[in-house]
Amino acid sequence: MTKFGYKLMTEEHGPKALVTNTIKAEEAGFDFVSISDHFHPWLEAQGHAPFAWSVLGAIAHATDTIGITTGLTCPIIRYHPAIIAQAAATIAIMSDNRFSLAIGAGERLNEHVTGALWPSTPIRHEMVGEAIDIFRLLWDGKVHSYEGQFFDLDHAQLYDAPEQPITVTLGVSGPKSIELAAEKADGIMATSPEKELVQGYKDAAGGGGPVYGEVVLAWANSEEEGRKTAHERFRFSAFDWSVNSELRDVAGFEAATKYVRPEDLKDTIPAGPDPQVHLQAIQKYLDAGFDHLVLACPGDDQAGFIRFVEQELLPKLR
Repeated sequence: MTKFGYKLMTEEHGPKALVTNTIKAEEAGFDFVSISDHFHPWLEAQGHAPFAWSVLGAIAHATDTIGITTGLTCPIIRYHPAIIAQAAATIAIMSDNRFSLAIGAGERLNEHVTGALWPSTPIRHEMVGEAIDIFRLLWDGKVHSYEGQFFDLDHAQLYDAPEQPITVTLGVSGPKSIELAAEKADGIMATSPEKELVQGYKDAAGGGGPVYGEVVLAWANSEEEGRKTAHERFRFSAFDWSVNSELRDVAGFEAATKYVRPEDLKDTIPAGPDPQVHLQAIQKYLDAGFDHLVLACPGDDQAGFIRFVEQELLPKLR
């Protein structure tokens, strides 16, 4: 059975609003929430970037049934994998095992802040593989030392280890990341409705686990308003990850997106109040084989979007 989630965009909302939105999403019947883990927003108009793990602690305490996942955390540069292992274990305990960890190879936008070298994509994939190995070691609650090519552990132990294994989902965009997911992770997450990604993972993993897709819906009271908001807040999505993972800062994204027009997003982000327009976009992901869909809406009126999904989309999708 397909599960439907609500996107908590830390780039667009402050920490208290994110908790409030999660409570509303739980009341509306969403199956889970997925929170981005950013140090910077993509664009100045978004205007926020609270610490996702503090928000996750508040969410775990403020909710009772809704699933919780990251989307995505980069556990290899700004964080050491041991820190993410500990953070994930803590949220899993606080949420009574409602938490899963979705990770990716990151964006320079967020990871350059410590002054660390920004590695090439193949190197980042190798680092992610080591990070997952470290998660698995530490989550058993025993003492571990580890010497890897990129990371070390020195007699590390989680005294508050998860009560059951935490699902690790890996963000994918092509064959190399799919191969890594099949080898190391429990599932995948993607941002485009490409059947090849889903089938490639299932073939490589011999079936595999959860397949998450993120769908951007510019719900608004009019199509014009939705297009305006999508352009203002989400025009960076006109580029693929070969660009978005490499730009250094918000100023870079402002410059790179200067000539992106609202109509350039028309084929990828449905806009307006018509449920059918949004259902058609969601259907593309269902047809491609995704079984966990994260619904994201740029803009300030998240209460309105949650209500729209509750009343107009979820009854039809289910």
